[in-house]
Amino acid sequence: MELFERLVNEQLKTMDRLLFLQSEIERCQEIEKQLIELQQEAKLQSIQEEIQQMKRQLREIQQTFEKQTEEVILTYQNQYRRTCEPSSTR
Repeated sequence: MELFERLVNEQLKTMDRLLFLQSEIERCQEIEKQLIELQQEAKLQSIQEEIQQMKRQLREIQQTFEKQTEEVILTYQNQYRRTCEPSSTR
């Protein structure tokens, strides 16, 4: 009987270690999952920064385009005035 109790006690200790190890594995897997999500979050942040940079570039290009449009209009108006002026005033 003593042997039986000792074996059962050993088995209970083993079971405790097994349960502890399983819970640690689950905890580590949860941390791993969070780290994966954080890595995705880092990627998301990187993409958001890139989008912001592209938006700034887009605004600069739009400003350049507006200036070019103004220049085209002014040039056209000046050209139109020259062609429409009477020849005696030229």
